[in-house]
Amino acid sequence: MSKSEVSTPLRRHRLAVAIAMLPVSLMVIGTAPVLAEDQSDAPDLLPGLNVTADWLGPPTEDSEKTYTGARTVVENEELQNAGALNLEDALRPVPGVTVLDETGTGILPNIGMRGLNPLRSERLQILLDGYPIAIGPYSNVGVSLFPVTLPSLEVVDIVRGGASVHYGPNNVGGVVNFITKPIPAQTSQTLRERVTIAEETGNVFTDTYYRVGGRATEKLVLQFQANVQRGDGFRDHSDTEVDNLILDASYYLNDQHELASQLQYYRVEAELPGALTPEAYEQDRTQSQRPYDGYEADMTRATFTWTYTPADNVEFQWRNFVHDADRTFFFGQNLSGNGHWADPGLDSTHVADSPRLFTVYGTEPRIAIRHGRHDITLGARFVSEDVEFDVNRLEFSSGNRSIARDWHLDTQAVAFYVSDTLSFQEDRLTVTPGLRYEGVDMDFRDNLSGNTEENNADELLPGLTVGYQASDDLFVFANSQRSLVPVQIAQTTREGAVANETAWNHELGARLQMTPDLRSSATLFRIDYEDQIQFNRSTSRFENLGKTRHQGIELANRWNLNSHWELGLGYTFLDTEQLTGDNKGNELPNAPTHKISADAFYSYQAWDASLTWVYVSSSYSDADNTKEETSNGSAGKLPDYHLVTTRVGRDFPVGGDRVLNLGLAVNNLLDEDYYFRGVDVSPVGRVPQPGRSFILEAQLDF
Repeated sequence: MSKSEVSTPLRRHRLAVAIAMLPVSLMVIGTAPVLAEDQSDAPDLLPGLNVTADWLGPPTEDSEKTYTGARTVVENEELQNAGALNLEDALRPVPGVTVLDETGTGILPNIGMRGLNPLRSERLQILLDGYPIAIGPYSNVGVSLFPVTLPSLEVVDIVRGGASVHYGPNNVGGVVNFITKPIPAQTSQTLRERVTIAEETGNVFTDTYYRVGGRATEKLVLQFQANVQRGDGFRDHSDTEVDNLILDASYYLNDQHELASQLQYYRVEAELPGALTPEAYEQDRTQSQRPYDGYEADMTRATFTWTYTPADNVEFQWRNFVHDADRTFFFGQNLSGNGHWADPGLDSTHVADSPRLFTVYGTEPRIAIRHGRHDITLGARFVSEDVEFDVNRLEFSSGNRSIARDWHLDTQAVAFYVSDTLSFQEDRLTVTPGLRYEGVDMDFRDNLSGNTEENNADELLPGLTVGYQASDDLFVFANSQRSLVPVQIAQTTREGAVANETAWNHELGARLQMTPDLRSSATLFRIDYEDQIQFNRSTSRFENLGKTRHQGIELANRWNLNSHWELGLGYTFLDTEQLTGDNKGNELPNAPTHKISADAFYSYQAWDASLTWVYVSSSYSDADNTKEETSNGSAGKLPDYHLVTTRVGRDFPVGGDRVLNLGLAVNNLLDEDYYFRGVDVSPVGRVPQPGRSFILEAQLDF
């Protein structure tokens, strides 16, 4: 039975109404990344600013060196030329990051930080070009729709501490900003083709990317990107289609005013292979026992930014965003009362679909002013979310269709924030106190029962960051920030004691340029969590774990050995503990104690090569710290694993300014066999991780 025969996802064209709430100028111009570095022919419009309303600043290695918190900037070469299977795979080497690959195609990432739950990447504030991509930034922070593809990215900026005042909510694990390709100052094009072949099954996945951009007029620059992905992951029942279309524009009115906009349409349709019983996993880890599981989604996004710089010491930004999202999971259920409803070893008695419709609008003015020793940032944000949350079922035996859930949620959120960076000792010492206020009103209505419920959050979130340039080679930082995650729509409607989650995030670290070619960093971190909420797969309930603690150390080293070799080495030690409740003293789920990463990049003339190794130690998969695996695979200790990936490539001039790069990569070179536990609509069993695969790449720049 096809998914379309089960149910047709709800389609409501509400985007036009939401867009009408934006400034009229959005219809004409609107957010693009800054111009690429080659600006020899660019108009001299914007002065060099001494102050910016963007707290993080530019996503560069120089900004990383003096940022007052743990931060890693993953640049284009590391993203595109390291043989990563997908975007989440490219982030594996980053200190503190945990990745659980659900599909092998990157459409549903599971990214965690410092032992926080990686499932659906719900413990991170994820941005795309500075704007939130969560389909419900307050009510549905889990990333069950991920409108980002690897070829369209230029940089990934990962901030693990020190940003809570300026970027909220849901930033206990940090802020991850995916930054798309900048608009080039001169017209250029890129055509890229990537083919991934899974060794175990021979499945093929193609990834086609095209970009064209440049100057349209003296003041207007435009860029269009298209990314089309087709094929299968490494398992059965994994056919996937992805379309990602992005249009960027920037318009320079004069030396004080800049308008920027981004319009995006993203669509995905995929079969989901789901989890396996332990027995089926041992028989054939590439098979699927979940024939009815699937996924369809689309999102239309629009962003608009007006930047006004009346003087070198003042910058005003007015940022606006709107998106209309429609995502549906399809999944089999066994409702006979024998075992867990999602046990992959049981035949399904029903098939369900869960359409979610989100219309979200946000506006955020902010201003930065430098006066004397003060750098002051003031900002406010308003976000409106309109959510329809349904579940429908088809019973196989009778053919009857029923509505299991029909929920509606309206969320209105207001935030205000202020910070003041005070500079001392000729700007070598900076101290930044800050305060954020989050006011969230959620109105829930069950359309079937008529029941209503309200949930409100009013929180003051203080923060303090300190940075000290102790010498030309040593930078020391410390920060303490409080964060908030409001109660989620899925939590309020289930049994269990849930609450607004709050946490304190503390860091103490240093960066040292040991030699001109060797730089090192070390960060001590601690997260003190109140009311941490986790989903229990065995009972299908959310549980309040109460107080929890995450602490550890992250080490990173980069060594430019010579003009040809660059080496990297990283280590993360993580210690987690549940401090209250029935599981007091236990570790947190999916929180490996040790992680080691090493990489080597080599370049010589037109050749380049890379080798990456990541080791992750074993961890528990549930709050009970179950050691022996259950018969259906719902709980049990997770294995440790090593991942080795290599790539080699070469540039070929093909006339004029045209350059063709050909590459061959082998992902999971050692064919490591490892897994994690189920997630979302397939929560019970083992989820196999991708085995060895071969990647062929060709990119033409012209």
